[in-house]
Amino acid sequence: MKYLSQKKGFLGYDADSKINKKVVVIPFGLEQSVSYGGGTRNGPKEIIKASHQVELFDEDLNKEPYRFIGIKTLKPFQIKKNLNSAIDQISEINKKLISENKFPLVLGGEHSITPGSIKPFTKKYEKLTILHFDAHADLREEYNGEKFSHACAMKRCLDFKNVNIISFGIRNLSIDEMNFYNANRNKIKIFWAKDKSQWRLNEVKKIFSKKNVYITFDVDSFDSSIMPATGTPEPGGLTWDDVIPIIKTVCQNSNIVGADINELAPIKNFNSYNFLVAKLAYKILSYIFEFKR
Repeated sequence: MKYLSQKKGFLGYDADSKINKKVVVIPFGLEQSVSYGGGTRNGPKEIIKASHQVELFDEDLNKEPYRFIGIKTLKPFQIKKNLNSAIDQISEINKKLISENKFPLVLGGEHSITPGSIKPFTKKYEKLTILHFDAHADLREEYNGEKFSHACAMKRCLDFKNVNIISFGIRNLSIDEMNFYNANRNKIKIFWAKDKSQWRLNEVKKIFSKKNVYITFDVDSFDSSIMPATGTPEPGGLTWDDVIPIIKTVCQNSNIVGADINELAPIKNFNSYNFLVAKLAYKILSYIFEFKR
């Protein structure tokens, strides 16, 4: 695997040979099955570029977390053109990284990356819980004839029998997805966006306590007023202040094993959306390693 120089990689900080690199950022701008707006192929590049403007000090943790984490970024590489081959490709990358005790953070790209990303974790852990932020349930069996479409990402994750999903922010799904959810509530729990004023962190803490957790964050979980730079924006969504306490609580009470952030479709000259995702990525890593078990 080839890596970007520290200055060109995620956060763009000066190299420090004394930092043991625990995290590998994987730019994986897959765009094969998007169903409305396009542009996810450019997501990773713009997230990394925007990350160079993120302040490295975290006022909540009262430190510069990157100094204790160590982050390196894979050099952009050719993504397989066939969707199934691309999904296998990210699976193999994560498999290699976790064999080296590295924490993979995948920057997508469309949400179809997630079943591939989690595959090596499903083999490593007896049970895997997915913390899923999204506007959409992604529980379709197929979409436009494609079983591995981004609209089927969570359904494909459930093909692994030891996976269960806890979703936050859902506000758009088909009747077939709703029927599947109702028939599989032992494997899926949804915190609906319409009920966010009733969400309770004590319940979140209890659900995730001592679990092995993979985080998948579709940026369309954010309300479309603050995140229009995505292929399928939805009103009625989440804010920064809705999301961060959930992530912090889960990190405090479970073992986070890997993560992906997906579905950013950058809009030229509107850098605030890219910056939002870059800061989210740093915040997720900061909390994971502050409370790492």
